[in-house]
Amino acid sequence: MSQSKQQQKIIQYLGEAHSTEMALTRVLQLQIAMTPRGSYRSALESHLTQTRQHAERVQARLRDLGEGGGNPLTAGLGFVGGVVGQALALGKTPFDLLRGSGGEEKVLKNAKDAYASEALEIATYTAIERLAERAGDDETAKLAASIRADEEKMLERVLREIPKLTDSVFRADVKGNGSYDIATTGAGETVREATDATKQAARKTSTATKRTARQARKVPGVAQAEGQIKGAVASESDLPIAGYDARTAEEITSRLAELSQIDLAKIDAYERKNQNRTTVLSRITSLRGNEPWPGYDELTAADVQAVLSEGDDDRAEQVRSYERAHKNRAGVLNAAERQRSNA
Repeated sequence: MSQSKQQQKIIQYLGEAHSTEMALTRVLQLQIAMTPRGSYRSALESHLTQTRQHAERVQARLRDLGEGGGNPLTAGLGFVGGVVGQALALGKTPFDLLRGSGGEEKVLKNAKDAYASEALEIATYTAIERLAERAGDDETAKLAASIRADEEKMLERVLREIPKLTDSVFRADVKGNGSYDIATTGAGETVREATDATKQAARKTSTATKRTARQARKVPGVAQAEGQIKGAVASESDLPIAGYDARTAEEITSRLAELSQIDLAKIDAYERKNQNRTTVLSRITSLRGNEPWPGYDELTAADVQAVLSEGDDDRAEQVRSYERAHKNRAGVLNAAERQRSNA
C-alpha cells in the first residue's frame, strides 16, 4: 500500500471514530438525563467528559494528517464517517432510551447498550492502532491505544454496575418495591433548579434579577426530555388533560396548543405507549419546537413582558411567532408588537 493510500485509510478510520464519539456524546447526555444519582450516573458523567476529550483528540489528529475539504477523496471519507455517526445517533432517539416497563428497567437496558457501545469503540480503536502500526504512524497508534485503554476501563465499570441495576429491577418489577424517582435524575434536577431560579426571579423586576432568570433558563432540551421521561411512566391522572383516555382525538387536539413543551412531550410519550393515534401525534409534532428561551412556558404573561422590556428585537420576534402558535396571550403579543414597532 502506497504512503498516500495508507494515510487515506487512517483518515477514514479516524473520521469514523470521530463521528462515533460525537454520536455517543449525545447518547450519554440522554442517558444521564434519565439516570438517578448514584455510582452509575457518576460513571456516565465522567465518561461524557472523557468522550468529548476523545473527540477533540481525534479531530486534532485528523488536522495534523491534513484532513480537510479540499481533497475530494478525504471529503468522501468524512461523509462515510458522518453516516456512521448519524446511524448511531438515530438508533438511540430519546424515546428509544425510555423503553422498558419502569424506570429501573429503562436504566438497566440503557446500561446494556452502553456496554455494547464501549465494545464497539474498543474494536474501532484496536483496528486503528493496528493499521497505524502497519503504516508506521506511531503518533496515531499511540493515540488509539490511549483511547482504547479508557474505553476498556469504562467497559469494566459498566459491567460492575449491571448486577446492581438488575437487583433494582428485581425489587421494582418482581417485589413491587420500586425506588426510581424522576426528581433525582439529571433532567429532573436541572428542571427543578431552573424552575426555582425562575420563580425567585419573577418576584422581582430588577435588571440583575432578569439576568439571573435568563441564566437559569439556558438549559436547552430539558423540557422535552423531562416530558418524555414522565410520559413514558405516567398514568392517565398524571396528564395535563383531565379524563384523557375517554376523550376523542378531536377533543385532545383542540387542547394541545395551550400546553407547554414539557406537557406536549409527556402526552406524546403517553399516547405512543397507549392509543397511538396519528391525529394526536401529528398535532403534537406541529406544536413541538424550541421555546423563545428555555423555561419560557413556565412564565406568566407579566414575566414575559418584563423580559421583552429589555429591548431585544430578535427575542420579541421569537416570542411573537411562538405565542401565536401556542397560548396566544394578548398581553404578550401586544408587548412583542410594541417592541417590533420601536425597533
